[in-house]
Amino acid sequence: MSDQPVTRTIAIANQKGGVGKTTTAINLAAALAERGEKTLLIDLDPQGNASTGLGLEVASRKYTTYDLLFGEPGASESVMPTAFDNLFLVPATTDLSSADIELMSRMRRSYLLSDALRHQDIRERRFDYILIDCPPSLNLLTINAMVAAQSVLVPLQAEFFALEGLSQLMLTVRELRETANSHLRIEGILLTMFDRRNNLAQQVEADARGTLGDMVLTTMIPRNVRLSEAPSHAVPVLTYDPQSKGAVAYRDLAQELLRKHNKIHSEEAI
Repeated sequence: MSDQPVTRTIAIANQKGGVGKTTTAINLAAALAERGEKTLLIDLDPQGNASTGLGLEVASRKYTTYDLLFGEPGASESVMPTAFDNLFLVPATTDLSSADIELMSRMRRSYLLSDALRHQDIRERRFDYILIDCPPSLNLLTINAMVAAQSVLVPLQAEFFALEGLSQLMLTVRELRETANSHLRIEGILLTMFDRRNNLAQQVEADARGTLGDMVLTTMIPRNVRLSEAPSHAVPVLTYDPQSKGAVAYRDLAQELLRKHNKIHSEEAI
């Protein structure tokens, strides 16, 4: 729906597991695609959960993020259509588990994904958004994602100690901005698994907004059983239960980001 030629690349990262990172990658990608944004989701997690969550069986993953990173034959073919309009996927398999070790011996080891996304085959597809689902650690795969991205979206679970560990990620972003990617910024902190009835969750929200200010996004993702069920059916929650609180929240998140990027005006989101 945008005439802007620039592809927005967003790494979705948090070194802590279980914070809703892959759930966010799948459903934000689906929500952007639903609004007409041509979206590519890159599964950079060796567990391949984002690939499974979009219905791609392991046997169908002939070319993967591994091929994209290391320039193996078939790298351009690693971009696969999904069952959803405007939504494409570079899947992952456990082959990616050895990538961190292999990256250590490579020249420009932090730039392989960035270089791959500049390849003519990728650029000619003219994606509006590229989302990168990072592994739950600050390893070389995550560094590659941040070097390739313009911004980092950080899912943060509304629980005790939620803000601890965030400082290391913020420090990594700052270091990469100074050394490898001067355009990198925090897209936003996304509170996930939020239960408004829970006093602790409300305190985490207050602490996050008090500490991080406008970096904390207005949209919060609720704790929602439909969000938990959707991956077992290999579809985004927007397809599994379009009216669920989880689906509504991810649509709101997509709208919030589109407004930030001047792709829609506030009145369009009403």
